[in-house]
This record gives sequence, C-alpha cells and structure tokens, in this order.
Amino acid sequence: MPLSPITHPDEAPAIAPQRSVRLPLDPLLTLGVIGLGICSLLTLAAATKNLVPGHPRYYVDRQAVYLAVGFVMMIVLSRVDYAHLRRLKNLIYAALIFSILAVLGVGHASNGAQRAIALPFFSFQGSELGKVLLIVSLAALLVERARRLHARDTTVRVVLAALIPAMLVVAQPDLGSGMVYMVIAYMLLVIAGTSWRQLAALAALVAVAGAFVLVAAPAAGVHVLKPYQTERLTAFLHPTSNPQKQGYQQQESKIAIGSGQKTGVRSGAGGQIEDGYVPESNTDFVFAAVGERYGFIGASIVLLLYGLLLSRTLRILVMSKDLFGSLIAAGVAAMLMFQVFVNVGMTIGIMPITGVTLPLMSYGGSSVITILLAVGLLQSIYVQARAAAAAKGRVPR
Repeated sequence: MPLSPITHPDEAPAIAPQRSVRLPLDPLLTLGVIGLGICSLLTLAAATKNLVPGHPRYYVDRQAVYLAVGFVMMIVLSRVDYAHLRRLKNLIYAALIFSILAVLGVGHASNGAQRAIALPFFSFQGSELGKVLLIVSLAALLVERARRLHARDTTVRVVLAALIPAMLVVAQPDLGSGMVYMVIAYMLLVIAGTSWRQLAALAALVAVAGAFVLVAAPAAGVHVLKPYQTERLTAFLHPTSNPQKQGYQQQESKIAIGSGQKTGVRSGAGGQIEDGYVPESNTDFVFAAVGERYGFIGASIVLLLYGLLLSRTLRILVMSKDLFGSLIAAGVAAMLMFQVFVNVGMTIGIMPITGVTLPLMSYGGSSVITILLAVGLLQSIYVQARAAAAAKGRVPR
C-alpha cells in the first residue's frame, strides 16, 4: 500500500491560482440597459392598455420583442472588434444616405410625415438607424484626418457630412432627428480637439440660422419650415396663449406629471394618460406616463438609470484604446444626452416639441434597436480596451 507523502504541519498545501471570472460586458452599462427596458415595459403596460380595444398588451408585447432582438444584437456587436468598421466608412455613409432616401421614396405617410417604411412587424425609420451610422462614419473621417484635426477644411467636411443627411431627414419632416445629427457632429469635433474659434463660429452660425428660420424668414413671407413645425418649436415660450392647439400636449403633459406627486396614480384611478388626454404617451411623451403612473420616485429612478448609462459611456470614452473608439463613444454620449434632455424637457414644458424619442423608453422598434446597437458599440470598445490593458498588465474597471 503506497504511503502518502509526509508534509510538515506548518506547510500549507499549494493551491493553483484561479482566474477571476468576469462578465464579458460592462456590467453597469448592461444593468442600465436592462433597468430602462424593464421601466419601459412597466410604463407601456399602464399607458397603453386602453389604446387597442381588446388587446391591452399590444404595445407591451411588441416592445418586449424589440428589446429582446436589440439585446441579442448588442451582444453580437460587442464581440466584433469595432476597429474593423473604420475601413468601411464609405460603405456605412452610403448606407446612411440610402436608408433615408429609401424612406423618402417608398415610406408611408403618418400624421403628415413620411418617416418610415412599413414592414410586417414594425416600421423601419431610416433616420433612427442613421444616427449610429453617422457616428461611425464621422468618427472614421476624423481619425483619417488625425494630422489635420485643427484645419478648417476638416471641420467643414465633418459639418457637411452631417448636414446632408440632416437636411434629408428634416425634409421627411423629422426635425428632431436632424437636430440629433448636428449635435453628434459638434460633439465629435469637440472631442477631436477642434479649435475653439471654429466651434464658437459654428455655434454662432447655428444661432443665426435659427433666428432666420424662426423669425426673419416667416416675417418676410418665406417659410423654411412648415407652419406647424414653427408653431411647435415656439409654443413652449407662450404655452397658455393657445392651450387648445399648439400648447395642448405640453399643458396636459405637465398636468399628468404633477398629478403623479410622490408615488404616482394607482391603476384604474383615471388620469391624463389613462383617459387619453396626452397624445403620443407611448412614444414622444412617455416620460409624462412615467410621472403620472409612478410619480416622483418612478421618474427619479428612470433619470438615475440614464445617469448610470451616460456615466459608463463617458468612462468608456476615456478608457478606449484609440481615438476611433473615443469618438464613437463621444457620439453615442451626445446622442443619448441630447435626446434625454430634449425629451424630458419638452414633457415638462422647458423645451420645444421636436419629436425626439426617449431612449429605450419610447415605444418603437427602430428607436429601441438603434440605441441597443449604439450600446453594442460601447460594449465592443469596453471589451477591446480591457483586452489591450490586460496585455499590458493592467485592467481598467
């Protein structure tokens, strides 16, 4: 019978080092996405149960499918090295223009706007997908001109590359998405290190153009925007002057949010949302539904989740292994910050109504999947940054 080896009582048995198991995604970013998805389903369940007679879960079930499909696409994209997209910038930009033109050509009209192509299960909005395509193509353009980032012609090229699809989108008309495109371009120029003189000149140009479009041109009898667009953009400045028309949505939205108080209005107790007084309460004005149904506490949770999402996006921007990744993260951050600020602002009456959706909360396949594709790019940047740092012996958190 073989004898066991003799060991000294003070000697501890050797233990093989164990590798720590970590989630292959940014856990906090993923938590923010899941949290907002759950909040969206809960809000839509309360806000849309009476919209389709006989089908109280019509919008909820479809939103759940959109979230599931988008989440799978996010995971798939996170496993792809985002650096490969840089070589495809021309193809990606062409896809951006084609998707917008396709909607203008064969899209169906709804509420006076031609913004989507009707598909069997959802309506495809080229302007939504175009946000991610624009971020990637502009980031690649700036990296390509890394040695001339301070040159004036670089700024002009970036602005024109964003302005062309923005004008096509505004022609649908979808003013909100056009504004998002230009905000993305401006943020990328800021992160790329563009001269402050050029940035100030762009800001001044936007201010002058806005004054011309909203004030000078209509006074001269020239309408760059359609009259109802101008009215919607200026109604928040004087909401009580015509509360039954231009100011109606914002007035009812503010009443709905105020009626929620601390913990919200219980289901079945009626209210602005449940009784149908707030149009588009499942899309553009979904935050009003959050405020009424779940009150200050529910609205705060949603805003905190957006804070988590944005903080992780900015963290990924900093930890990116290269300029291309940082610029993509900057574009996603600009898109998220602008949409959240404008959407929440218009529901409480401090911003104009522009048709900007609330990311991951508003109902819609194109909007939800686009945001999750953007998050997938962030996850890819995170994974590649950790891999690069691990090769150097240090792993960022």
